[in-house]
Amino acid sequence: MPDRKNTPPQIREASTVILVRENKKNLEVYLLKRSTKSGFMGGLYVFPGGVVEPEDKGIDTWISHIDMGPDQISKQLGGNGFSTADALGFGIAAIRETIEEAGVLMASNKNKHGFYDIAALRLNKDLPNPWFRTEIGNRSWTLSFSSLGRWSHWITPELMKKRFNTRFFIAFMPENQTCEPDNQEVEDGIWLSPQKALEQNFTAQTPLSPPAVATMTQLLEFNHIDELKNEIKTRSWGDPIAPRLVSSSRGPVILEPWDPMFDKNCKIDVSKLSEKLLSPGSSFSRIWCDSGVWKPIGI
Repeated sequence: MPDRKNTPPQIREASTVILVRENKKNLEVYLLKRSTKSGFMGGLYVFPGGVVEPEDKGIDTWISHIDMGPDQISKQLGGNGFSTADALGFGIAAIRETIEEAGVLMASNKNKHGFYDIAALRLNKDLPNPWFRTEIGNRSWTLSFSSLGRWSHWITPELMKKRFNTRFFIAFMPENQTCEPDNQEVEDGIWLSPQKALEQNFTAQTPLSPPAVATMTQLLEFNHIDELKNEIKTRSWGDPIAPRLVSSSRGPVILEPWDPMFDKNCKIDVSKLSEKLLSPGSSFSRIWCDSGVWKPIGI
């Protein structure tokens, strides 16, 4: 019989949405606190997202409910080996997870009241897997793929109990909608500027997932939403970011691919981790789990 303890976890496909708005000329990002009962990133603040389900796939099924054709999908969301079919499936999952977890629907419909029906339905704990596909089809919604942009491609480190191959999309908050956590998979939601999020992560007030720390640090270079919109017009997926997890007696350390010791058999000096903490917003290549809070550290 196979040794299940030594069998690496299956890498599952997933989508995440970095939902952005401008508030009093300041850039803000929406974060959701994952349920403390969750087996992955429990208690941490993350972006809306989740696993790509089989029902999210299928060009023939979905193309009539999307605001762009296959060639446009490929041009806007494909590239770097990411096929049109993949871009469609991951994009559907991104939009579906955003309505399920945050109550925000990136879509249009002549019957505006239909939104409230879907927003209420997604709170049902016993929803069948195809619910989103059924509702979009029955209510003649057109999903706003044009609102999605490429941001980054993350692969969960080895040694983690659950692993995901995740596309991080970026989108701008639709007008006349309000974020509302589902209080099932997520317990709380908050809008924060990237700098504020990093500061509150450092003090453990709003503990972020490692990719969220990295993403918020990247977003610091954009002062206004127009700058960000210009960025995603030409931004590609780039190489997948597949960090390495290093265990230590004082908590695990993640090495990002750009760390100078990434490809070497690196031993972490655990006695000086606290001395290497970086101020919020600093560039980093290592991040340490300090009593459950992921904090960037120097080399």
